[in-house]
Amino acid sequence: MPGALSATSSRSLGTSRDGHSQPPWPPLPWINFSCCPAAVTASPGAFPSCPAAVPQPGAFLAGCDRRAGSGPVLSGEAAPLSGPALTPLPGRATTAPRRPRGPGCGAAAGGDEYERRYSGAFPPQLRARLRDAARGMFVFGYDSYMEHAFPRDELDPLHCRGRGPDRRDPSNLNINDVLGNYSLTLIDALDTLAVMGNSSEFQKAVKLVIDTVSFDKDSTVQVFEATIRVLGSLLSAHIIITDTKQPFGDMTIKDYDNELLHLAHDLAVRLLPAFENTKTGIPYPRVNLKKGVPPDSHNETCTAGAGSLLVEFGILSRLLGDSTFEWVARRAVKALWSLRSNHTGLLGNVVNIQTGHWVGKQSGLGAGSDSFYEYLLKSYILFGEKEDLEMFNAAYRNIQNHLRRGREACNEGEGDPPLYVNVNMYTGQLMNTWIDSLQAFFPGLQVLIGDVEDAICLHAFYYAIWKRYGALPERYNWQLQAPDVPFYPLRPELVESTYLLYQATKNPFYLHVGMDILQSLEKYTKAKCGYATLHHVVEKTKEDRMESFFLSETCKYLYLLFDEENPLHKSGNKFMFTTEGHIVSVDGRFRTSLWEDILPGEEESADRAKPAELKAANFSSNCNRVPDERRYLLPLKSNYMRQIDRMVGLI
Repeated sequence: MPGALSATSSRSLGTSRDGHSQPPWPPLPWINFSCCPAAVTASPGAFPSCPAAVPQPGAFLAGCDRRAGSGPVLSGEAAPLSGPALTPLPGRATTAPRRPRGPGCGAAAGGDEYERRYSGAFPPQLRARLRDAARGMFVFGYDSYMEHAFPRDELDPLHCRGRGPDRRDPSNLNINDVLGNYSLTLIDALDTLAVMGNSSEFQKAVKLVIDTVSFDKDSTVQVFEATIRVLGSLLSAHIIITDTKQPFGDMTIKDYDNELLHLAHDLAVRLLPAFENTKTGIPYPRVNLKKGVPPDSHNETCTAGAGSLLVEFGILSRLLGDSTFEWVARRAVKALWSLRSNHTGLLGNVVNIQTGHWVGKQSGLGAGSDSFYEYLLKSYILFGEKEDLEMFNAAYRNIQNHLRRGREACNEGEGDPPLYVNVNMYTGQLMNTWIDSLQAFFPGLQVLIGDVEDAICLHAFYYAIWKRYGALPERYNWQLQAPDVPFYPLRPELVESTYLLYQATKNPFYLHVGMDILQSLEKYTKAKCGYATLHHVVEKTKEDRMESFFLSETCKYLYLLFDEENPLHKSGNKFMFTTEGHIVSVDGRFRTSLWEDILPGEEESADRAKPAELKAANFSSNCNRVPDERRYLLPLKSNYMRQIDRMVGLI
């Protein structure tokens, strides 16, 4: 199809230690926490003075879609496509500096349509209005939930009523994996209230949680969803309340006695049975909060679901001084890592927890895999365990070698735009021609490690899809230039990457992107009582569901994109986003183990790597000095933007 990404391309490379072609990959840069939330310095030559900020299935395994969505996400193994396999990419060249252009020059006569629309300074007054609009979006959704749905888990925005677990149909995993009859949306939204500076409502919401929430429920929930949405938010709110600096204003609670931490502990204890009686150490996907693992529980789980628990479980362990929770989460990560292919170094997306056999052999960056890679890096940032960094570096190198397609450099050269595809974990062969919306998180992760140039290209591809539909379809077929799964459940991943790329580059292009997203959400998803899932991104029909991550992430990242003066952006405030968008402080409390337990596969030895120290050299006062040639020009040359727009059928 004209304009579609070609399925074949090749280029020569060197050879890796295992006989595979791979480029030399530089070590991860030292983390710089001084400019943005847990920032890192950019790759040499990319954005020389620029900060880079942190943010984060098998047959009907609902929840292996990173946030369980409004419909099943399948991964059934497909036959490899015909045609020669694509070879990995060599190291990418650095983009040559372009002629600087001052504020407003993008609108000057003579520029092409992309420069006229996106280049130049962004009016401060417009940015302030958009910040207020993002806050208003959150307030409308939150107030509607509190009025029409609380204490139930979610809001049905079309009928203005609450939603809880589907007791009549236990097999309805898209609902029951997420909803546990514990006021999910209220809990998930706590730290967004703090980030927006609403101390009175934050304090009121925390007291409601303390007074009304109990996990002593006959509810079977997915371990992953309960961890990232509920456990993570309780820990985040506890950290905010007990922070002596109180950067968001007075978020303290009178007579607070660590009640949120106690609730988090109670929930985590109820999740622990999932880690018992598995031969691999990989947890069961679901647990009943009263009874433990259901007798009919499946032995299959997805990589992201089992391997993305370490941040929340690790924080809890270090706050309590009890290694149990981090121990089981870290054991699961190591078990999954040990099952990677000897040939490619890749992991599949669905595994049998008893046999270690890969049921789903697809390796990609979307549903079933995404946050596994995210948490390898974020666990290192938070806890300083060097083994986490080593696993991430190896995983990222293998992703570049086997999943990345297209030209070598984002902003230079000939060929297709860079894109990350789904491949067979053992052979590296292309398995299908779709990508899913969850993969839109990956540019944000690339920003975190300093690979900003490549992040720019992948982000531009997802933004082009958004421009075409006013939303991101759950699956998009890049060969057919059409959605494979057309619903959009208000996901935050594109907004997240947009925010992080803006923090890294300060390029007003990303403010324009955020404005487009905000306007589309208002136009197509606003309902009588909140914001609704789009059932079909082409027809713009709605579903009666507002998932909790809309308030915990989508609204939060939009607000932060336009809120220049937010405390998260101030030097000296060091925060990291979890995969559910919850903020946690990056400080010494979490980089010191309070126990001497031996983790699986380790021997008691003085040689065990100690948590890495944060070096004073990482703190710079020059992080916000972004060269004008990168700040006011398009981040991606207009001819490449046009190529991507053509590739998704926009032109």
